[in-house]
Amino acid sequence: MRTKATLHGLPVYQPGKLLEEVKRELGLDEVIKLASNENPFGCSPKVWESLAKEREFFAMYPEGDARGLRLELADFYGTSPDRIVCGNGSDEIVQMIARAYLEPGDQAVMADITFPRYKTMTVVEGAKAVEVPLVNGVHDLDAMVEAVNEKTKIVWVCNPNNPTGTVISHTELTRFLSRLPDHVLIVVDEAYYEYVTDADYPDTLSLLPDDPRLIVLRTFSKIYGLAAFRIGYGIASPELARELEKVREPFNTNRLAQRAARTALTDQDFVCNCREANRKGMDQIVRQLENWGLSYFPSQGNFLLLDTQRPAQEVFDVLLRQGVIVRSGSALGYPTHIRVTIGTEEQNRRFLQALAYALEKPIPKEAAR
Repeated sequence: MRTKATLHGLPVYQPGKLLEEVKRELGLDEVIKLASNENPFGCSPKVWESLAKEREFFAMYPEGDARGLRLELADFYGTSPDRIVCGNGSDEIVQMIARAYLEPGDQAVMADITFPRYKTMTVVEGAKAVEVPLVNGVHDLDAMVEAVNEKTKIVWVCNPNNPTGTVISHTELTRFLSRLPDHVLIVVDEAYYEYVTDADYPDTLSLLPDDPRLIVLRTFSKIYGLAAFRIGYGIASPELARELEKVREPFNTNRLAQRAARTALTDQDFVCNCREANRKGMDQIVRQLENWGLSYFPSQGNFLLLDTQRPAQEVFDVLLRQGVIVRSGSALGYPTHIRVTIGTEEQNRRFLQALAYALEKPIPKEAAR
């Protein structure tokens, strides 16, 4: 049986290797995973306490539109719940946007190296993905504007960008929006929003009331530590949110995920502590990279994309045999780079020691602390 033509040649998404898989394959007792930008500190302890309340409801369907979560998100952000749509991870909302707005013959503009689901969902709907090269790891907004034409329906912007971690500023974003035609939907994916410490980072939500073309995506998978629950959300105009609800699968976010997200949202001390720890961990790794003379992209996420000056897959394999899982840049468009998630202080130390071995670099113990 033949699949639809748009799927021909489309790659399957490759997640980072699992801890259990690496232990089994290599016979290792201890492995650390720094490949998928997960929160090394887990989630708020309050989440586990709240999940016990859901045991008596396991046989019942969840709220189909996640109304309770939407109400609490609306209160948290000072907006209205009819502006919010929830998804099975924010990547499901990427799928919903493509399904609702793209048809064969349409085009969507995006960076050439960014979150791959934008391209995948665009192509699945029969539309053309117009990829604009990054400049020094940053979205080239001027070139993206030039790539827009009458066939363009969506522009995707990942901010901070994955895999580079770079950001565009509030001024740059507002200027970009002012130059785009009214018929184009602009999606700003802020999956790593809570990790950002750059004062020039956009206040994207403040732009929503005056721009019905804009939708902002966020998630509970990163700093909130709920990746296994698969829950994210988009914030947009009520009209746009209603259109997305038409293509949302019934009961797409499960009861446990909704409960976990609602509870996690109440523990902003946990979020602040994780952001601070992430910045310290970033500094810990960056100091050593600079001592070695290795370059990296300035990141506002919870990961670093660094140049090993060697074939990335070779470095990845050496690290893997030492029980450290990272992401090879060969699959990300950077053949000599690896992407590493910022871990705990001890995990970062183990990563640096393993990287020193892989690159034959000296590593004084105090430099990794």
